[in-house]
Amino acid sequence: MSHSMRPWRVPMMLLAGSLMLTACTGDDPEADHHTTDEEQDVIRIGSVTGWSDQAGIAHLYEYVLEENGYEVEVQDTLDVAPAYEAVAEGELDLYAAAWPEVAQQVYWEEHQDNVEDLGDIYQDAQLFLGVPEYSEITSIEELPDYADELNGQITGIESGAGLSVLTEEEVMPHYGLEEDFELQLSSASGMVGQLEEAIENNEEIVVTLWTPYWVTEQYDVRALEDPDMIYGEPENVHTLGRTGFAEDYPEIAAMIENFSLTAEQVTDLQDTMVNEFDDDDSAAVQAWAEDNPEVVDQMSADLSEA
Repeated sequence: MSHSMRPWRVPMMLLAGSLMLTACTGDDPEADHHTTDEEQDVIRIGSVTGWSDQAGIAHLYEYVLEENGYEVEVQDTLDVAPAYEAVAEGELDLYAAAWPEVAQQVYWEEHQDNVEDLGDIYQDAQLFLGVPEYSEITSIEELPDYADELNGQITGIESGAGLSVLTEEEVMPHYGLEEDFELQLSSASGMVGQLEEAIENNEEIVVTLWTPYWVTEQYDVRALEDPDMIYGEPENVHTLGRTGFAEDYPEIAAMIENFSLTAEQVTDLQDTMVNEFDDDDSAAVQAWAEDNPEVVDQMSADLSEA
């Protein structure tokens, strides 16, 4: 597993703001990372609100574990930083789909001593700026020439997302976009809505995107060239656990270590959740699992063999 992570920093105000946790997160940073026998009755899995890739993996774990007799609770956090914080403090057992190698490197570097990397679960995840297929723009370097057509905006997602931080703190300064552009932060769903509207009106728009992601399959979009690779090489997505999780649940740790999905499977899972079940995550994942029994069978076998 590669952790050749480029160092970059998040402004302290942003990081502090991101660390506001939902009710799933405790207040005591010195809390013991190991759970009591009573606490072990429920496996608490973290997912960032509104992110189908996160929710899909979290609810797939929930589905398989509950099918095998475990009690599981998927808990949403406000953003990425609270998810890392909650796992590091032992308030969550698992963070289902983390991007610690590039996109969320700053959070990994802060918490890596207090979390366990249980293995990568899919590969070739990539961050980029995207435009509609009809756009004349081909490279990030060309964006200043289109500042007027783009109203000086790059349409982004949540402020604490690694993609947002990397875009604002590294990509925009490197390519000289700070003077002419502002990163418009909203949410993943908000970004998709603006992309859809722009495409319907055949307008120029540039958005922060990633793969695998159902949007890149649903809409005719393409990545802008990133000549200096500021967004980095493709990375692997991992499941992280609280300190002591593998010791407490060796069979679940073994399941996660052997678990993997292809990019096509991840995209199909997201598409099922967003476009077929209107974000009814549990029902969507159950339907997807029933259509992909080989995934469930393998995960269940790993649980019983550990």
